[in-house]
Amino acid sequence: MFVHWAEVDNSLLIYTGATMLCGGAIFYRAKKNRMEKATPLCCSLLFLLTLEILCFSTLRSSLALALFSLACLTFCFCTPARALLPVDRKAVLITGSDTGIGHELAKYLDRLGFTVFASVLNAEGPGAKMLKETCSERLSVLQLDITSSAQIKDAYLEIRPKLQNADLWGVINNAGILGFVADGELLPMSSYKQCMDVNFFGPVELSKTFLPLLRKSKGRLINISSMAGGIPMPRFAAYGASKAALSMFSGVIRQELSKWGIKVAVLHPSAFKSSIGGNPEDWIKEEQTLLETLTPDVKKDYGEDYIHNLRSFFSQMNSVCSPDLSPVFSDVLHALLAEHPKGLYTPGKNSYLYLLMFCCTPLWFYDFFMSKIINIPCMPYALRTAKTKNSS
Repeated sequence: MFVHWAEVDNSLLIYTGATMLCGGAIFYRAKKNRMEKATPLCCSLLFLLTLEILCFSTLRSSLALALFSLACLTFCFCTPARALLPVDRKAVLITGSDTGIGHELAKYLDRLGFTVFASVLNAEGPGAKMLKETCSERLSVLQLDITSSAQIKDAYLEIRPKLQNADLWGVINNAGILGFVADGELLPMSSYKQCMDVNFFGPVELSKTFLPLLRKSKGRLINISSMAGGIPMPRFAAYGASKAALSMFSGVIRQELSKWGIKVAVLHPSAFKSSIGGNPEDWIKEEQTLLETLTPDVKKDYGEDYIHNLRSFFSQMNSVCSPDLSPVFSDVLHALLAEHPKGLYTPGKNSYLYLLMFCCTPLWFYDFFMSKIINIPCMPYALRTAKTKNSS
C-alpha cells in the first residue's frame, strides 16, 4: 500500500510539473500576443486542468504523460494568434515627429502602409526634411506646436480635406519634453508649467480637437506617457507630474469614450534612447537658469557642487537607455489594430515590474528600492556639513 501511494504521489508531481510548464507557455503566448480579455486564457487553463485529471485518473503511465504533454504543447503552439485589423484606408496623426520615438514611429507606420500625418515643431528642420526624403507619398509633414491652439486648429483644417477616402483612425500624442532633472525643490516654476503645457495641456487640447474625426471612424487615441507617470521617481517631479496627469486623463477618457466605440490606450515606456533628454549644451543652460532662480537659502543648503553634479545624472540615464525601440512600436501597433487593445502598455525593461512593485509593496520598501536604483552622486551641502559635525 505504501508503494502504491508513493507511485501515485510521484505521478501527481510529474503531472503537476507538466501542467505548470504548459500553463507557463500559455501565459507567455498570451502576453506575446497581447491577449486583452481573460476569458480565452481561463478557458485554456481550464482545458489543461480537465485534461490532466482525465489522464491521471485513467492512465497513470509514461504513455499517458507523453500524450498529455503532447496535447498541451499542441494546444499552446497551434492555437492561432489573434489577428490584427487591416491597415487599409487608415490614417494616423503622430505628434513630435522631429526626432526620437515620434520620428522613427512615423517611418515605421509609413512602411506598414498607414497614411501618416507627422507633425513636427519645425517644418523646415532636419527631421522634417528626412521624413520627406525617406518616406512614401502617403506621409505628410505638418507644422504643429501642440502648445499653440491656433496651430492645432490649423492642423485640423489641413488634415480633414486630405483624408479623402481614408478615415482618421488614430491620434498618437507622442510629443513631450523632459526638462532639467533635479530635486523638486530646486526646479523653477517655469519648468513645472512648461512640462504641463507640453506633456498634458497640449495632448488634451489636441485630443479634444480631433475626437469628432475619431468618433466617426470609431478609431484609437494613444497617449505616450512614461514610466515616471505611473510611479514616483526622484528628480522627476515636473516631468512625472505632467505624465501622471496625462495617464489619469487617458484612463478617465477611455471609460467615457467607450460608448462611442473609441478605444483609448496609454503607454508607460521605460528608458529608451531618444532626444527628449536634450544634449550637454541644453543641460548647461538649464543649470544656469536653475541657479539664477534659486533663493540664497536654498542655494546655500544644497550647494552649487550638488547642482553641478546633477548633470551627471543625464549621462547615467543615457547609459541605461535601450536603443531598440521595437517594444514601443509593437505596443503602438497593437493599440492601433487589435480588436481589443489594452488600456495600458508597459514596453521596455522593468517598466511593468516597477509599476507592480509600487502598487503591491509597502511604500518604505519601494522608497528604499528606488534610493538604491537611482544613484545620488553627492549629498546636499547642509546635510554633508551636519553629518561631519555629528561624526566629530
